[in-house]
Amino acid sequence: MSTVYDCAIVGGGVAGLQAAIQMGRYGRSTLVVDKGDGRSTVCRLYRNILGWPDGISGQELRRLGREQAERTGVRFVQDGIAEAGSGEGLFWLKGQEDVYQAKTVLLATGIVDRYPPLPGLEPCLGKTVYVCPDCDGYEIQNRRTVIMGSGDSGAQMALILSERTDKLLYVNHEGKDVAGEVSQQLSVKGITVLIEPIERVVQEEDGSTFHGVVLANGRLVEAERGFIAFGGNEVRSALAGQLGAERHENGHIMTDSRSKMTSVPNVWAAGDIGVHAEQVTIAMGEGSQAAIWMHKALRQMDQSAYAP
Repeated sequence: MSTVYDCAIVGGGVAGLQAAIQMGRYGRSTLVVDKGDGRSTVCRLYRNILGWPDGISGQELRRLGREQAERTGVRFVQDGIAEAGSGEGLFWLKGQEDVYQAKTVLLATGIVDRYPPLPGLEPCLGKTVYVCPDCDGYEIQNRRTVIMGSGDSGAQMALILSERTDKLLYVNHEGKDVAGEVSQQLSVKGITVLIEPIERVVQEEDGSTFHGVVLANGRLVEAERGFIAFGGNEVRSALAGQLGAERHENGHIMTDSRSKMTSVPNVWAAGDIGVHAEQVTIAMGEGSQAAIWMHKALRQMDQSAYAP
């Protein structure tokens, strides 16, 4: 615990990596503490990022980002932070392996999508089965698409995607209730709803070819593409709560729109953990934005330390 870093970044996803690159380029001593999981680790292909017209996987993006940050001297450790606090002008982060200290902290812990462990599903994520209608609605244009979901979450996804295709079917895997008004809207748009558990996803070529889903009753629901919408995603903002940062009622962290600083001085948040549209390109921008302001805060600390 002897090393005191200028900045500790919790989370090695897209937002955390972009911030680390920026901080490293400032010459700031920077530590990234990463568990090695999260949304970007399971996405097999991002197709809406500038400069990657054929797409790039989350794992490859993370690999390249880490390599780029390490070239500037950023240190990485694999650990899960369970507790956070502050004292004597520093922040401390307690992990399973060590306790880390820093002058500033960036929380980039993200969210984790909830979905059942359906055989054949994960190889498809980002390739032929999607999560975000804003990122990947384009991929299902006029295609036969099955929404795998639960209750209102899946129903609302189906309504949003009806702008893209009229060949939609919603499988309510968990059989949770759908609000009457929402159910009526599904009917008006001609969206078929099946209330039946999904047994497995039918795919080939490591998720590149999607054929549909097999239900528990043995029925094959044929489709060209899929979306998941089960609701109840895990918002990883517990550390923000421990540090006293203000959070939205849904658990996302409130930040200043200009600097991405939380309500706690010298604690920032960026990426999906914040209150905004959950997209990888926005996470990149927020990571860089937060780093710029962390550097400004550190510059002020430096000046105060040398003031007469």
